[in-house]
Amino acid sequence: MATKYKIELTPEERGQLDGIVKKGRNPAKVVLSALVLLFCDRSPLGRGRKTNAEISRELNISERTIESVKKRFVEGGLGKALQRKRKAVNPRNIKFDGAFEARLVALACSDPPEGKARWTVRLLADRLTELGIAPNGVSAMTVQRTLKRTKFDLASGNIAKSRPNITPNS
Repeated sequence: MATKYKIELTPEERGQLDGIVKKGRNPAKVVLSALVLLFCDRSPLGRGRKTNAEISRELNISERTIESVKKRFVEGGLGKALQRKRKAVNPRNIKFDGAFEARLVALACSDPPEGKARWTVRLLADRLTELGIAPNGVSAMTVQRTLKRTKFDLASGNIAKSRPNITPNS
């Protein structure tokens, strides 16, 4: 991979990076990024006479990782190069909230459909979709996990009650 970004560290930046590498109190990714920058430094004080392939072998990381660290340094400075990019939003979209749980439990407490002795998770999932509570549909496993989280037991003899919290005797 051709070197696209040229790194020239100031003496202050080199001192900071040396401190990160020598202290041993930083996360491994930060130390690795600091080492990459030190190895890629092309200033007169730097050790930057190695290729990305040599650095890759020495640090046991990919050349792509080296290029991404160098890119973050050139575009955002030392702070951006050392820290991971934080996501602006939660990567796991929460589709069902407390209102969904409440409506699910209320539905599970109601009488089961005609011809059925009790609610099953599949029947509940289908009914939630029919009623528009989950317009894009909901899986039976989501219903099961939600009921479990609320400690609601479909298999108990008394459907209208949740399971009691039983703590073991100490």
